Amino acid sequence: MVVVLVAALAVYFVLIGYRGIYLLGQSGWRFRLLGAAVLVLPLIGIWVVVAELRFGLASQRLAERLAAEGEPTEPPALPRLPSGRPDRAAADALFDQQRSVVEAAPEDWRGWFRLAQIYDLAGDRRRGREALRTAIEKSHGSG
Repeated sequence: MVVVLVAALAVYFVLIGYRGIYLLGQSGWRFRLLGAAVLVLPLIGIWVVVAELRFGLASQRLAERLAAEGEPTEPPALPRLPSGRPDRAAADALFDQQRSVVEAAPEDWRGWFRLAQIYDLAGDRRRGREALRTAIEKSHGSG
């Protein structure tokens, strides 16, 4: 699925880039300015796609390292409400438990990785990504 999405984005970036180059070739500073602005969009898009792919690959490598160490790679299951959302009390208890693990060993990437999973389970994607970035950074120091 990732390959299909990246291929679709590549086609989009080429089409947008072509339009930008076309506008740069027109007479009039407004067209040229618009062409330059349009060319910036694919560059930003390429940067975002590359950054996301690198982030995904780095997090996958951490999961593979956990598996190689014989550790579970899936987060524990949380009880769900009828709406499908996780039970808040259970999520809070699991979060508090994992946070104390991270506080006890803040340099261990494994704790940060599991904390990221718990944030993700609770639906807090922003904090989950921050914790996963920290896990990736810490893992580089541990070989």
